[in-house]
Parts: sequence; structure tokens; C-alpha cells
Amino acid sequence: MNFAFSEEQEELRRSVRRFLEDKSPSAEVRRLMETTDGYDPKIWSQMANELGLQSLHIPEDCGGQGFSFVELVVVLEEMGRALLCAPYFSSVCLAANAILNAGTDEQKQALLPGIAAGETIATLAFTEPSGKWDANGITMEATSDGSGAYTLSGTKMFVLDGHVANLIVVAARAAGTGGTEGISFFTVAGDADGLSRTALPTMDQTRKQAKLEFSDVKAQLLGEEGAGWAALSKTLDQAAVCLAAEQVGGAQKCLDMSVDYAKNRIQFGRPIGSFQAIKHKCADMLLEVESSKSAAYYAGWAAAEDNDELPVVASLAKSYCSEAYFHAAAENIQIHGGIGFTWEHDAHLYFKRAKSSELLFGDPSYHRELLAQRIGL
Repeated sequence: MNFAFSEEQEELRRSVRRFLEDKSPSAEVRRLMETTDGYDPKIWSQMANELGLQSLHIPEDCGGQGFSFVELVVVLEEMGRALLCAPYFSSVCLAANAILNAGTDEQKQALLPGIAAGETIATLAFTEPSGKWDANGITMEATSDGSGAYTLSGTKMFVLDGHVANLIVVAARAAGTGGTEGISFFTVAGDADGLSRTALPTMDQTRKQAKLEFSDVKAQLLGEEGAGWAALSKTLDQAAVCLAAEQVGGAQKCLDMSVDYAKNRIQFGRPIGSFQAIKHKCADMLLEVESSKSAAYYAGWAAAEDNDELPVVASLAKSYCSEAYFHAAAENIQIHGGIGFTWEHDAHLYFKRAKSSELLFGDPSYHRELLAQRIGL
């Protein structure tokens, strides 16, 4: 068995890294995080037209390139390294996968080409004010008039890029149902009547979130009625894998920053990297970063193969990579000393991203409990 990336995959990595080094330097990240939309439409179009990143793992018959989840992991790792400010995760990792998992063939062919071309910004709205990530957290009700038309009422919270999305996939349930029963997916236009969207203040300004309030909003059923939980559960497992890959990229960048500074910062006539305490910190970070890569890459393979291991390895990767990234980001600040605590240094940007990513889709404790349940403990 060959556990290494192919030459084509490594070339994809190099191409994406060159693009992001040019289009997403620190100064640009800082500029975009201060804006309301949180992304540059011109760069978003270039990502689609020059590199085809939005279409990467969308099937060819739906306007995509038909690559696997492994290539998506490569791209997300580089995006995490660069702290890319763009609605990529929400559109590609959440909405597109939800449509692929739940939609009919006709719906996939109608909705996915716009995402693949970078013309549609999409997202998935499932979390509510309770902040729960499981089925019991979905209380929004979908009302049917009996002729195939639906309306949604309620509130969705922490919706990634929900304030700029022009296509929203919404998880809601039929009245009188509970648990995993009665949950369905619906699609709503971003400018639908009765929909109010509010950008939320967040600790990590590089990843925008929004509150969406629905008041008798007209919606289209996505896929089969009442079959939404299986599709949502799979989508969240895939999202956990995507986030783990992104965390690996951020953790590697923190390690690189720490090692570079340790080599060049002179104290007492010698580089601080020559002191045992700093050596141990860097060595521990290296071990965790390499281990997180193994977890994320294996999870990416499981997602690409769509095998039975995905639910288990997705939670494993999300839990481990979350802690590894947060530890690397915190140690990066410590190794940089006083300058690492300043707003002018980029260390705090990675620290905030690490903390927000640790909590997104459930913190490590949540995923360890989920992992235990899934293996029957």
C-alpha cells in the first residue's frame, strides 16, 4: 500500500500554495477580516476560473472535475496554512456535500454547477440557539401545505458565511417529531422573503458567521422527506474531515513560525532554539503535527472511499487535530515571547482560528464521546 500523495496531488498542493502566497498574504487576511463580507469576489472568481478549486470534488456530470476527497484534503490543508478568507468551506465542504448526500439527480445537476463555477455561494444552516450539534438540536419546523410547498420558521445560528450566501441548505423537521425522525433538508434563496440575516461578532474574524431568522420562508424540499438526518450526519462527518485537514495546515504553519523564530532570535549570545526548553517545545509540536497529519490523511482516504470507517475516523481526526492545532498555536505565542502577544504579530490570528475550529462542529470532548458511541463503548 502507498500512503504517500501522488505527484499530481503534490503538484496540486504546490499550485494552491503559490496562489495563496500571492493572494492571501497576512496583510490581505487582515484587510478582509475587517470587512463585513469577509472575502474578495475577485479572488473568489480566480479560485474557480484559474484553479477550479470550487469544482474539485463535484462530479463531472454536475459541472465539476470529479476528483476525490483526498485532493480536497490537500487543498484545505493549504487554505488552513494561509488562513484564507473566503466562503470555500461553507460552499464546498458543507453545502455541496449536503446536496450530494441528500439531493436527487435532478437537484444535483441544477444546484451544483453554480457552486462549481464559483457563481453560487452556498452554506448549510443546521445549528440553532441551543448550540447543539446533534439531532435534538434541530427544532425548526417545516410546514407543508400538502401540495409539495413548504415554509420554514425559526432561527439558525452560527451559520458559516450565512450573511453572503445566495443558496442556503436548511435542516428542519416535521411538527410532532423528535430525535432523528422527521428531519429533512430544504433549499432557500439568500434573498427569500421573510428571511433576515445578521452577521455575528466572532472571536475569529477570518471565518464569518451569521444568524438567520426565518418567518414563513418558502423552501424547496431537498431529497426525500424525513430522510435528512442520515444525510446530515454524513455531511457533518465529511465536514469534520475537511476541518481536520485545515487544522493540520494551520498547525504546520505555527510549527514553521516557531522553528524559524527559534533559529533567528538571539539571547545570551546564542539562538533561543539552542536552549533545551525551546527544543522540547518544538519537538512536542512536531510530534503532534505529524500525528495529526496521519489522522487527517487517513480520514480523507476513508471519506474518498466512502467506507464504513468514516464516522469513527472523522471524530477521531476532529478531536485529535483540534487539540494539536490549539497546542501548536499556543506554543507558537510562547516561543515568540512578548512579540507573540501583540496584535501586530500573526500568531494571534492562528490562535483565534485554532480556538474557533476546536469548537466548530463539536469540541474534542464531544467527538470523543461520539467516537465511543460509534465503536460501541
